Amino acid sequence: MTDASPDPTAASPDRTPSLARCVHETEAHVAADGWDGPARVFALVDSHRALAADPSLAGVFPESPDPYQLVAVEQEGLPAADTLEELLAQLGWPETVDGVALTVERVVLPPEAEAELEAHLSDPIEPDEAHAPDGEPATGDRLASGAARQRAADREAALAALAAHPKAQDVRLAVGVLRTGESWCAVRTRAHDTDQDVAGSPDAVPGLVEALAATLG
Repeated sequence: MTDASPDPTAASPDRTPSLARCVHETEAHVAADGWDGPARVFALVDSHRALAADPSLAGVFPESPDPYQLVAVEQEGLPAADTLEELLAQLGWPETVDGVALTVERVVLPPEAEAELEAHLSDPIEPDEAHAPDGEPATGDRLASGAARQRAADREAALAALAAHPKAQDVRLAVGVLRTGESWCAVRTRAHDTDQDVAGSPDAVPGLVEALAATLG
């Protein structure tokens, strides 16, 4: 019987093909549940290494000729967080986990519409914003608090406009990162909701790649 385990004395391989396969399989698994779902997080485990450590997993992990096969294990009971950034900041992984994957839905715009939205979000505070709600001049903490409230309101309005924009598209992003540095991103649009139309590349969503890599320490 041929041993599918990698040779530990060999040069470090490029696990990108194995990661890409795992990310696309994970995205397809999430897609089966339909749209408008929450962000989902998966630990990525090298199946051959896991089986060597615990042979009882043989009935759990599928057999594969890929010597670097990865299995995605969904994480339940994620910590409470108001934003994706807050969620990722709370994640950490033991050394037995080889990587991490995330699926999340987003609304995207073409570049010209996105630039317009970014300009709106970065508008400076107008003179009439430099007053507290009671009409008195806002100084120090009162000015900072008023500015924060105004920016939050502007952001909510801009996000509402984004969702209602005629050129807006719903997309699902699936991003995976390994401790060894490889990354892969899969992108599905609601308008072209088939497995054959899912695009993929190592760096389609660089911000999420970086954020996920940070959770691995």
